[in-house]
Amino acid sequence: MPASEASLEVQIREATYDDPLCLSVLAMQVFLDTYATQGIRPAIAREVLSGYSEAVFRGAVTDEMARIHVAEVSGHLVGFAHVTLGAQHELSPPGNQSELLRLYVQEPFVGQGIGTMLLAQAEAAAAQGGSTVLWLTPWVHNHRALQFYKRRGYEDYGLTQFVFEGESHDNRLYAKHIAAAPSAA
Repeated sequence: MPASEASLEVQIREATYDDPLCLSVLAMQVFLDTYATQGIRPAIAREVLSGYSEAVFRGAVTDEMARIHVAEVSGHLVGFAHVTLGAQHELSPPGNQSELLRLYVQEPFVGQGIGTMLLAQAEAAAAQGGSTVLWLTPWVHNHRALQFYKRRGYEDYGLTQFVFEGESHDNRLYAKHIAAAPSAA
């Protein structure tokens, strides 16, 4: 069912132990829609099945260094943001770093503000975890994502690589300074 801006009621919440199956399938769908634009070949199929399995997301949901927030519309998962606290990258600016590992929104819901809501939640989660810098590595050919992050204050810090099955794919490292949440005294 296509999303309608007028009737869209989005709920953002923390992922629970009940979410890994839907997180897995949504991640596979968005990954394939974004990166398998010329079809499926064995390397892509293996990357999707190994990197986006239900077991991978079950581990992430229980990982104390991960923060996953999901977006639901009418009880259906339509997007998620996955932050890894303390993840470091040499290209990222100095500070207490965390990585926005993934921010995925199902295609029919793109342009509805869900990505912006998830990004705000990811930034808040990173700040609450003590981070002052949030970084990510979008693919150089994902122009929509590159523009999305630039419009939200992320700066380009250089070229990096995503490697799977011996293939190297160009990504950019984008980062933003965020205010760490004050400590409770």
